[in-house]
Amino acid sequence: MQKTITEPNLRLLIDTLVSEGKRVIGPKAAGTMTLYEPLSQGEELNLGELPRRSAKEAFFPLCETILTYERDKEGVRVTDVDPQAIPETVLVAARPCDVAAAPVLDSVFSWDFKDEFFLERRRKTTIIGLACARADDACFCTAVGLSPGDTKGSDLFLAPLTDGGYRCDAITEKGEALLAAHADLFSDAATAEPLPLAEPTLGKLDLEKIRQWLDTHFEDPLWEEIAARCAGCGACAFLCPACHCFDIVDEGGEEKGARRKSWDACGFGKFTNHASGHNPRDVQPSRYRNRIMHKFKYYVDKFDQRLCTGCGRCVRACPVGIDIATVLEEINSK
Repeated sequence: MQKTITEPNLRLLIDTLVSEGKRVIGPKAAGTMTLYEPLSQGEELNLGELPRRSAKEAFFPLCETILTYERDKEGVRVTDVDPQAIPETVLVAARPCDVAAAPVLDSVFSWDFKDEFFLERRRKTTIIGLACARADDACFCTAVGLSPGDTKGSDLFLAPLTDGGYRCDAITEKGEALLAAHADLFSDAATAEPLPLAEPTLGKLDLEKIRQWLDTHFEDPLWEEIAARCAGCGACAFLCPACHCFDIVDEGGEEKGARRKSWDACGFGKFTNHASGHNPRDVQPSRYRNRIMHKFKYYVDKFDQRLCTGCGRCVRACPVGIDIATVLEEINSK
């Protein structure tokens, strides 16, 4: 099903969804940055730039409580957090590089153990994707098999038109349901032309060739060369739409506290530290190698999906200028 929506009506749609009690998340100005944040009204939607952090926080919060405990004279009382309390959510104007990561993450969170917190958020979220009409030098979605107009992961997909509106394609039943419930805000198919899509500078890479090289180069001087600059700060993992490492920690005291799940990163020195004191990845070259191996070999071997969508956030944020796209180009050229 294809419709169009004007920008004023897109903002009105947000107002309507909020009034219905839904949690609406979209790009929003936050100081000098744009972030995916809860919107209280359509006017807050900022369509000007790619948010600094990814949209994975809609499904996988930076920190979440999974149970609480409290001790009294009758004993210790443990209370589980009920995933059913997670609200119905609409993620609006999420870029293809963010949206495409959601079904990638589905695999790991529903594999040997089903993470009901993540899965319940996914079940209760309708995603409205937005095509990219602009790209900067860090964007490389086309290099990893995606595109600025990729609909993967979207329920409803918006493509900017020359008249300032958006062509709207319903991709899934969730998208069709949202269209049907707010039909008065949409019009029939567009007469205006779509704006040209962005053109990332790095073209498609031979990802299978890269996977095969990684399969036979666990020990290679390249890892030392790259990691000589890596600060192990974790910015790349925290900003990435597809990175999903986390830790679970009990916080509090004898009387009460909580068990919380919080983001972690394989680039941190203590990430693989054992209780014995042994650390199998005790130096930065082995940690950076794991980052590349995980994204372009291990996850591919396990789930037949790559753990990178080419958003370029890690490139923009790296304090020492490590460019993962350049690393992939070098491997691809070998």
